[in-house]
Amino acid sequence: MKKLILFFLVFSVILFAQGSENKLQGTAPNFELEDIEGDIYELNDFLGKGPVLVCFWATWCKPCIEELKAYNKIYEEYKDKGFTIVAISTDSERSIAKVKPFISSMNYTFQVLLDPNSDVARQYYARAIPYSVMIDKEGNILYSHVGYLRGDEIKVEEIVKQQLEKNKSN
Repeated sequence: MKKLILFFLVFSVILFAQGSENKLQGTAPNFELEDIEGDIYELNDFLGKGPVLVCFWATWCKPCIEELKAYNKIYEEYKDKGFTIVAISTDSERSIAKVKPFISSMNYTFQVLLDPNSDVARQYYARAIPYSVMIDKEGNILYSHVGYLRGDEIKVEEIVKQQLEKNKSN
């Protein structure tokens, strides 16, 4: 009986830990949030140049931190070609003070917005974090993904390349 319970627990953890594509489709909902400097931005501010990756994360989430590191490498390579990352912190009012020092310590230059009540996360059906949504320059959702395992960023980079190539030919 103990072996069966142990098997079930291990199987459940593996299933939970694996990322999965979400079927969020259509036009990305616009939102308005404050950044870490206190300025207000909306999704529409980032559309029009190239693909936009919206990442829901929190400072206390280890997979989120690993995902942001991986995404930052992609951002550094493609930001001059029109790729944008909007990292939306879902840290609560109690932990939100850690966001700005964390971003500064990592030297991230992508846009970081604050969603302390998870209102925007709910709009995007972010049932867990990390949660990423790739949006084309017109605001259409191309891809969404829950969780993070090393290598998940490969699919994101493929989509970025495809979108940037598509933008060149238009």
